[in-house]
Amino acid sequence: MPQLKPLPNIWLLSDARNEAELERTLRRLPPGSGFIFRHYHLPEDARRARFDSLKRIARSRGIAVVLAGPPAMARRWGADGSYGGHPRASLATAHSLRELRRADRAAAVLLSPVFPTRSHPGAKVLGPVRFRLLAARSPVQVIALGGMSACAARRLKWPRWAGIDAFCGKTNPRIPKDS
Repeated sequence: MPQLKPLPNIWLLSDARNEAELERTLRRLPPGSGFIFRHYHLPEDARRARFDSLKRIARSRGIAVVLAGPPAMARRWGADGSYGGHPRASLATAHSLRELRRADRAAAVLLSPVFPTRSHPGAKVLGPVRFRLLAARSPVQVIALGGMSACAARRLKWPRWAGIDAFCGKTNPRIPKDS
């Protein structure tokens, strides 16, 4: 299932903390962006209902929808791809060179954390230099994650990035105009 062509430059990840703003945020994302639906906090029936609701909004805006879960589940739910540590996932995650090498079958890998992030307070970050060194050795395209926003992506000089808080609330209410 590793397709996702063209691969979006800008990605929104769902999380319990941005739940209340997801509809509004999806309506403001540029067409051609991507949305990774995680919502691990919900029971499966509620998770499926929430996914279907957000998928309708995303699709109406030309936004790719990726489901956190096995590729077979992503296909059953009508997602454009799958996310996570599953073999054949469209999008993988990595925090080290070893994990990057294991992502060789994915369409892309989310490499993190680039900068300090609320998701993992106090965690060791890659920083711009280490991020670029690791990204250069990736067997697939890299999406920057962790403390990312449009401003952080410009500072990093990296075209593909993902965020949870980047599009919501007071942290960075501006949505980038181009993907």
